[in-house]
This record gives sequence, structure tokens and C-alpha cells, in this order.
Amino acid sequence: MKRTKSSRAWLHEHVTDPYVHRAKAEGYRSRAAFKLIEIDAKDRLLAPGQTVVDLGAAPGSWAQVAAAKIGRRGRVIGLDLLEVEPLAGALFLRGDFQDERVEAELAAALDGRPVDLVLSDMAPNMSGIASSDQARSMALAELALDFARRHLKPDGAFLVKTFQGAGFPELLASMRRAFRTVATRKPKASRERSSEIYLVARGLRGAP
Repeated sequence: MKRTKSSRAWLHEHVTDPYVHRAKAEGYRSRAAFKLIEIDAKDRLLAPGQTVVDLGAAPGSWAQVAAAKIGRRGRVIGLDLLEVEPLAGALFLRGDFQDERVEAELAAALDGRPVDLVLSDMAPNMSGIASSDQARSMALAELALDFARRHLKPDGAFLVKTFQGAGFPELLASMRRAFRTVATRKPKASRERSSEIYLVARGLRGAP
């Protein structure tokens, strides 16, 4: 099948991307690992012994970073629509986070254990219709926020990928109502042409 101009451009960008090469050289499952590494270096999100939930975990690069930082006393529980290759120190569940039964399965896997950090790198399968894709992205971020509010420790942290555009100001306002501090991050590994931006939140409001 003949490649389109856009697919050829993506392929060229991918094969020349320094973060793709670094990921292969350092054994990470994807270049996304460097986004979490950079954000963690600035915000100190990961620490030994933590319980971490990774939403939108596939292919598992964020879980790799988290598992290495939290060590054997910690635990990563990941969730994704796709199958994720097993990883020492992590438990991966497969399902749609928008399905209440799947979220209940995730909550059961925690077994009452309070969460130190919720990571969400979730993004919908893109349809190519910008307004629809943006709305679905915001809906996933809101679901992740709701999960974080219900499961985080009072001093826990929440890191979520979102996209600037329609619905972003409302999401930011919701997070500021839910947490004492909310900061924006655009890691170097995030392509400049992408509208993706990460929000780091700490300190649940109303928590004891």
C-alpha cells in the first residue's frame, strides 16, 4: 500500500527522533518514558515504597520508570485498552476505563490501599475530527481526575496528560478546585507541534 504524504512525514519524524533512539538504547518501551522522567525530576513525584496507578499504561514505559523509582516495596497498577507486556513490580489490567466495571476491577486490585500517585497518559483513539477528539480527551482527563479524588492520599499527587483547546480551561478550573496546587508542564520529549500539556496537582482540598 502506498504511503500518504502525512504518513511518510510521521515515519521520517519517528525514525529521526532522538528520544526514540534514546528509548531503544536505554531499554524503555517508548519515548514517553522521558516525559515522566523529566517531570519527576522537577516535581519529585516518585519515591520508594509508593503505590502508583498508571491509567493509559500501554506500552508500559511510564510503569517502567515508576517501578524502578518506587522499588520492591512499592507497587504499580496499570490499566489500558491494549494488552501490556508483563513487567516486574507492576500489575496490568486490560479494559476501558470509561466502563464502570473496569474501574471497579481497578479499585479491587488496590484492595483498600491508598494511592500515592495517579498517572494518566490516556488519549482516545483519534478519529481525525478535531472537535470530537478534543471532547473525548477532556472526558478521559475528567474521569482520571474523579478517580484521583476518590483514591489518592491527602498528600498524594496527580499527573494527567491533556490537550489545549476546548474544555481545557474548565478542566484546569476543576483541578484547582480539587487540589491546592496545580502546575502545567511541557516536557522536552513532548513534540512542539503537539497541543498536549501535562498538569501536576498536589494536596487534595477537603482532605483530613
